[in-house]
Amino acid sequence: MLNAVTEKYHQLLDNIGLALQKGRNNAAKAINIEILQTKWEIGKYIVDYEQHGNEKAEYGSNLLNKLSTDLKLRYGRGFSRRNILDMRRFYVYFPIWQTVSAKLTWSHYVELVGIKKNYNYD
Repeated sequence: MLNAVTEKYHQLLDNIGLALQKGRNNAAKAINIEILQTKWEIGKYIVDYEQHGNEKAEYGSNLLNKLSTDLKLRYGRGFSRRNILDMRRFYVYFPIWQTVSAKLTWSHYVELVGIKKNYNYD
């Protein structure tokens, strides 16, 4: 009898573990989607601001440096000039949100836009 109780208890532990893991996975996916969409939107705002409706931005702008400084002061870490440039590139290379795959993380997209930049696939 004790064996049946022990067996049921271990099944309970397993079921709770599976539910917990599923919840954690779902939360991680949701967070990843939010991070991607936020960085995509930031890139869009920057491109829209830079280009003023034109096809190309003006060269020599100090915008990314100023944004980096001001965003770090206002919101903390995560807004280096490089990171802001990556957000801008992310939007430039994937201007349609529906083409962004939630299966990839922000780090994956940073690598992809780096490859496109380095090999001039524009």
